[in-house]
Amino acid sequence: MSSLAATVRNIFDEPGCAKNGSKSVAERRKGCTKQLQPGSAAGGCAFDGAKIALQPFTDVAHLVHGPIACEGNSWDNRGSASSGLNLWRTAFTTDLTETDIVFGGEQRLCKAIKEIIDKWDPPAIFVYQTCIPAMIGDDIDAVCKAASQRFGKPVIPINSPGFVGSKNLGNKLAGEALLEHVIGTQEPDYTTPYDINLIGEYNLSGELWQVKPLLDELGIRILSCISGDGKYREVASSHRARAAMLVCSKSMINVARRMKERYGIPFFEGSFYGIQDSSDSLRQIARLLVERGAPKELLGRTDAVIAREEARAWAAIEPYKPRFKGKKVLLITGGVKSWSVVAALQEAGLELVGTSVKKSTKEDKERIKELMGQDAHMIEDMTPREMYRMLKEAEADIMLSGGKSQFVALKAAMPWIDINQERCHAYLGYVGMVKLAEEIDKSLSNPMWEQLRQPAPWQVLAKAMVQMRSPLAEIACDPALGETARRAKEICFCNKVDLGTIEDAITAHGLISVEAVRKHTNAVGGCCNRRIEGILAASPSALPQAAE
Repeated sequence: MSSLAATVRNIFDEPGCAKNGSKSVAERRKGCTKQLQPGSAAGGCAFDGAKIALQPFTDVAHLVHGPIACEGNSWDNRGSASSGLNLWRTAFTTDLTETDIVFGGEQRLCKAIKEIIDKWDPPAIFVYQTCIPAMIGDDIDAVCKAASQRFGKPVIPINSPGFVGSKNLGNKLAGEALLEHVIGTQEPDYTTPYDINLIGEYNLSGELWQVKPLLDELGIRILSCISGDGKYREVASSHRARAAMLVCSKSMINVARRMKERYGIPFFEGSFYGIQDSSDSLRQIARLLVERGAPKELLGRTDAVIAREEARAWAAIEPYKPRFKGKKVLLITGGVKSWSVVAALQEAGLELVGTSVKKSTKEDKERIKELMGQDAHMIEDMTPREMYRMLKEAEADIMLSGGKSQFVALKAAMPWIDINQERCHAYLGYVGMVKLAEEIDKSLSNPMWEQLRQPAPWQVLAKAMVQMRSPLAEIACDPALGETARRAKEICFCNKVDLGTIEDAITAHGLISVEAVRKHTNAVGGCCNRRIEGILAASPSALPQAAE
């Protein structure tokens, strides 16, 4: 069994995965062998998942071994932010050609590593395996090992070719590479009883910086963040942390579990989305640190900070609650956000009509039931057509989702907010909760949506012109045409006798009875009696004779 196959098998047998733990022994041996359906890679392949998980390490050179399209499609597709170096935003690729595919790309990879070290001299290089070099047999493990010995720099192989599975599998393969080649390879300059790791936090739009000041105030040091705004040396020395918070178990549960087994670092899964969840996470961090030897007074200081921040946040979102009353939200996301954002929206006074759970764990679903009730509408897979229907029929007033779904909301002319990795605003922590309420209010109250639902001026004009060209419009404009149309109206469906024929017979012969009309016209069916009676009653010529 190849090294990659063994790694994938171990990931599928992850004890920390609730879904895997619920299987029988025989089912666990099979792993997650479900075949991918056509189009399944639209959400990202394994290479894309590995690149997303590791690229936020800011001082590392990320070298993609493969055709240029692999790097081009994956570059800068996550809105992480850096407080220091921007090397991570420089795209490096070996740009394999047809010749390299025929003769092998290992020599090209070695040259690329040397060029990066000569020009940028990063503390480490991450080399990502993609589909084509994996299929032609390029041994990036051997190349990276030789390059590390030759240049005296860590060159880390990330074995995550896209064909092995989904983006989520790539997240875990990236974690396995850190566990095997990086974590525990260096020592920190110093340690404190307040050192923690944040695992699965990517500092999207600088969200981490909305929580870090609170941790700094409490004296809690983020020894390593995997991987938002992270540095290579920090993750290499992260094994000396006293506790860890797992932000997204769907992507990095294997890292948290293995670090607990190897180094005895306890962890919990938490969230900084919403007021209550932020408070719970801060208390959990303080509790774990105290259990690992930190002074007990940390608990009291944490409660004091929480009380102050909660009061500020509740006061800031209070004005929005009357405006949100009765407003319904459709949440299309996944993973930790499927339940953590639910809590934040409910705190703002919004009603959830449904939340997607396609990428959520069993624990995520249980948390959703706790927040929304046992009858919570959990959406496994919603088609764009169903999203459009819910928005168009006003079952939801606004949709929070990723960029792929924004066009559904725009077509339905309904408000939409980006809640996924490409978002421009930070929604983490107490400050982020207020920002989320502010952005939802802006979107809901924007007059643009009402204008979009109105027909365009050219559509109104076109409709008016069609109506003017219609027969009814012509009749309304010409009295003679109107009279002709009136007389041509049929009153007898059995013999097709028109109104003009009946009126002419009544006027010419002074008819005053139904029988007399029948004798002078073809209206002989029983269905015509009532219609003829109505015509006789309305006929002016019949009135004098009826009076006699």
